[in-house]
Amino acid sequence: MTQRFITIGEARSGLSVKFALAAEKAPENAAFFWDYLAQPRVVPGLHAMWTGPEISCPIPAAHLEGTAYAKALPAENATLTPQPGDIVLSYVPARMWGGSPNAIFDIGIFYGPGARMLFPIGWLAGSVVGQVAPEDRAHLAEACGVIRRNGACDVRFSRGEA
Repeated sequence: MTQRFITIGEARSGLSVKFALAAEKAPENAAFFWDYLAQPRVVPGLHAMWTGPEISCPIPAAHLEGTAYAKALPAENATLTPQPGDIVLSYVPARMWGGSPNAIFDIGIFYGPGARMLFPIGWLAGSVVGQVAPEDRAHLAEACGVIRRNGACDVRFSRGEA
């Protein structure tokens, strides 16, 4: 059976990691992510303010216009306390956060201990769609620390199969 994986990169920090997509644990969320990455994407990233050691990559609404897969996502393989190396997809319905007319889909790259899914709107379970391999987590933490110091960045996501 073919294993699907996602590659994450960011030039200034040297971030370059991949993770296996957790399709068996989070099937609808993994399908969304895989479909979204039918072409490689560049998503704005910034260090999160509320959730702790996370690089937050909110998917631009323009990336999702007219797609069949940009629909309400259930919490699958859900967490309120992401662990280092977790890649978490969060879904917020339209108008729930600040009255935004678009649903929010956010890719969270968690790199250190002490993370929590607590937002200004309250606790929000996210779906763990994969984990960076244990041997790559030190590199992930180091690169995310550089992103934190540098500020906003562009994160590249692409898919692959092995």
